Amino acid sequence: MVNTADLDPTVRVRFCPSPTGNPHVGLVRTALFNWAFARHHGGKLVFRIEDTDAARDSEDSYHQLLDAMRWLGFDWDEGPEVGGPHEPYRQSQRMDIYADVARKLQEGGHAYHCYCSTEELDARREAARAAGKPSGYDGHCRELSADQVEVYRQEGRQPILRFRMPDSTIVFDDLVRGKLSFEPENVPDYGIVRANGAPLYTLVNPVDDALMGITHVLRGEDLLSSTPRQIALYAALAEIGVGDGSTPRFGHLPYVMGEGNKKLSKRDPQASLNLYRERGFLPEGLLNYLALLGWSFSETQDRFSMEEFVAAFDIAKVNANPARFDLKKCESINGDHLRLLAPDEFVRRLVPYLQAPGLLPAEPTAEQLDLLAAVAPLTQERMVVLSEIVTMAGFLFVDPADFTVDAEDAAKVLTADARPVLTASVAALTELADFTPEPIQAALRAALVDGLGIKPKFAFTPLRVAVTGRRVSPPLFESMELLGRAETLRRLTAALELTPEA
Repeated sequence: MVNTADLDPTVRVRFCPSPTGNPHVGLVRTALFNWAFARHHGGKLVFRIEDTDAARDSEDSYHQLLDAMRWLGFDWDEGPEVGGPHEPYRQSQRMDIYADVARKLQEGGHAYHCYCSTEELDARREAARAAGKPSGYDGHCRELSADQVEVYRQEGRQPILRFRMPDSTIVFDDLVRGKLSFEPENVPDYGIVRANGAPLYTLVNPVDDALMGITHVLRGEDLLSSTPRQIALYAALAEIGVGDGSTPRFGHLPYVMGEGNKKLSKRDPQASLNLYRERGFLPEGLLNYLALLGWSFSETQDRFSMEEFVAAFDIAKVNANPARFDLKKCESINGDHLRLLAPDEFVRRLVPYLQAPGLLPAEPTAEQLDLLAAVAPLTQERMVVLSEIVTMAGFLFVDPADFTVDAEDAAKVLTADARPVLTASVAALTELADFTPEPIQAALRAALVDGLGIKPKFAFTPLRVAVTGRRVSPPLFESMELLGRAETLRRLTAALELTPEA
């Protein structure tokens, strides 16, 4: 339960992804921390879509974002599908707002037209580097005369709009990193509107933050260098009457590192959220692990529910050091959550993973669901992701005509030495009156261990491969019971035909 002393309904945070490609785990970690911060304080989460880049954004990616948020279990107080007092929440639908603010910034002396060409900018940057000076924009167009502007216009130059940074040190207290300061020579004037009139991220996000009353901005460390520019812009927006005049508190979350201690890129295969959904990670398991990337629940506990996470979350306890994504630990924590599922819920979540390869139809029969419910307890303790049900128990649902034995396992196990094992097993099980696990085990042990003098490990492995198709499966005797006498004997006989003569 959240401490009532932490409640602050005035807290407003935002999550504003761009709809470009598949969502990735770094983006999810940012959404998670913002969501937890809002819920911990009893505040509001604003879900905003940053889709002003028509060349990169897509409607398909937009819907993937919404689907991902729903799958993860995030709820938002304002945004797409929810609405709110600051609609619309897609930046592509707010262009008139940005154009009006840009005009006011220019009229108020906070922004100016810059006519420098790319070639001129590059040449001056190179010269600055050669002289050992900062290579950012040098303010060339800050104070152009009317005559200079006219010359540029006659040349057909199309200007961008630049924000005029103050000539003073910018200091702020980062919620994660503490007090930070940026000298003016390291934060030059920057573009806020392209030459074609399209607003840039550097303008639209601060404008929306101001208009939507955002109080805290929790975002990735990669955006830290833009923070002093945004702080200066908030001050200018206050002067021209945009927003309530306040500046959000910033907290910059640590990098998520991948293989080779490199920043996890959205192009890295293990970064894709879709990968984890397809493999059958539970949302609660994946989020539990992502919460540990830069934050810890306690020194002794790393598995927790989202309710526990919200109650314990404290942005001041986020570690500024990079966090390494460890897939094995992520799988382990997911397995812990998987084993906590109630039997009925576990079965419900397994169904789509058996439907995907056609092992279950779109509308499973009552008998199929009963069979899945029977095998589920035999697999739940052995699985770390839901998709493993296909290899673990698919042998129960496959059409008999389509059942096959894994070629590698068959080559290693179904050798000439397996023939007497399979032959004796068929004989023992054919005569067995009670086809349940204990009698099955007793009959096979008598036939193979006592009768043939074979150690259990070597006696039962050929049976497992013959019946389930693999060396790794649910318990053998329970599997035989679920499969039934007729199908078990058919598979043992078929396997016997695969084994070579001695």
